[in-house]
Amino acid sequence: MTPTPTEREFAVEVVRRLRDAGCEALWAGGCVRDELLGHAPKDYDVATSALPEQVRRLFRRTVAVGEAFGVVEVLGPRTSAGPLKVQVATFRSDGAYSDGRRPDAVTFSSAREDAERRDFTINGMFFDPLESRLIDYVGGQDDLRNGMLRAIGDPTRRIAEDKLRMLRAVRLAARFDFAVDPATADAIRRMAPEIVVVSAERVADEFRKMLVDGRRALAMRLFMDFGLAKPLLPELLPMCGLPQGLPRADGPGLPPPGMPAATDWASGDLWEHVLLVLDRLGAGPSFPLAFAALLHDVGKPRTVGRTPDRYTFYGHEHVGRRMASEICLRLKTSNEERERVEWLVEKHQILADVRQMRMSKVKTLLAHPGVRDLLALHRADALASDRMDDHVVYCEQLLREWSADDLNPAPLLTGHDLQRAGVAPGPIYKRLLDAVREGQLEGTIKTPQAARELVDRMLAADEKFV
Repeated sequence: MTPTPTEREFAVEVVRRLRDAGCEALWAGGCVRDELLGHAPKDYDVATSALPEQVRRLFRRTVAVGEAFGVVEVLGPRTSAGPLKVQVATFRSDGAYSDGRRPDAVTFSSAREDAERRDFTINGMFFDPLESRLIDYVGGQDDLRNGMLRAIGDPTRRIAEDKLRMLRAVRLAARFDFAVDPATADAIRRMAPEIVVVSAERVADEFRKMLVDGRRALAMRLFMDFGLAKPLLPELLPMCGLPQGLPRADGPGLPPPGMPAATDWASGDLWEHVLLVLDRLGAGPSFPLAFAALLHDVGKPRTVGRTPDRYTFYGHEHVGRRMASEICLRLKTSNEERERVEWLVEKHQILADVRQMRMSKVKTLLAHPGVRDLLALHRADALASDRMDDHVVYCEQLLREWSADDLNPAPLLTGHDLQRAGVAPGPIYKRLLDAVREGQLEGTIKTPQAARELVDRMLAADEKFV
């Protein structure tokens, strides 16, 4: 039995078959960059002199994913995760980008011209896997060695072609901890307001990639510093300069209204706190968790108040929930992502008082499908504020001790039971069932009979339940 090739081996085979057919073929773009950095590429792209119709003739299983742009996806042997895939693109030059998103037309061309139309030098290199030879027309190898992210050619022109490249620059510079070439950075700052021409879906996809990466805090710092927050997430701007935490013991006290004094505060300003929370999330957070961490205090600037010795933010979690919902709707995230972000923002500090809560409330919170994200957000927020995370440790202990049935047992009573008992349908159902559920989670109601007796007592004792 022939073993299934790896994705890398299949990408080599694609190049070999194209070359055997007399075509030029090379690995291109991000896979070359990652190989040179010693990282395992997420996928492999091949650039070739072969036209799309030639590619389709050479390979039995193909998908035309962008034939107008010369892109054909070649499918390989099946694996447990599905078929191996390599995108094969004909060398091309791009025409004008009249909409700032995609070229109006393309012209099939040479390898050099194909490299020169790409975004950044570190993404513009080719590699010949058959001869282990690097082909670099744009200086990408030197920039990779020097830790520099640089646009190919004129930065203003490169960014004008596709405005999403501004966010890609932020993501790549943060991911690899590279400096951004000054001319490229200047072009991004000048053109940042034009990012709004990019679709919400493409913007959200960049946020997904940025925020789950280990250097998400650096990405958000660049996002703010390059002026991209104002057109995309203006709700973040009021965090900058808003004091966070208690004043320093040796500081001058509260500044006059409207005058930030972050240097006099033990925890810096609110934006610095948010960046710390993002950093404290550690490796591999879900996108909703990381986005909620970015937005967890977004309601504070709208709820700021003052006492003689500190700022207050009463109700900021509820205001923040509404703002987070509006942001997710604007970015067209999925309903599931939006609902999780909303819940995390609203509940982001609730577990601080977990030991004082009724057991029914604790169990309801710990039974929520997002509880692990909530614990991670609580811990990151506590660590970023130099507080203990003992409330998180306590909840983790309860999760180990309690089973799923302890946290979310089957109901002892339902609406159908109330109807059969002669209770007229209406708002009363929720009040009765909530009372039974609370007793069940507290451990005071353990059987259907006890649940019915509680309902009878409530109906008999208080006219408001009739």
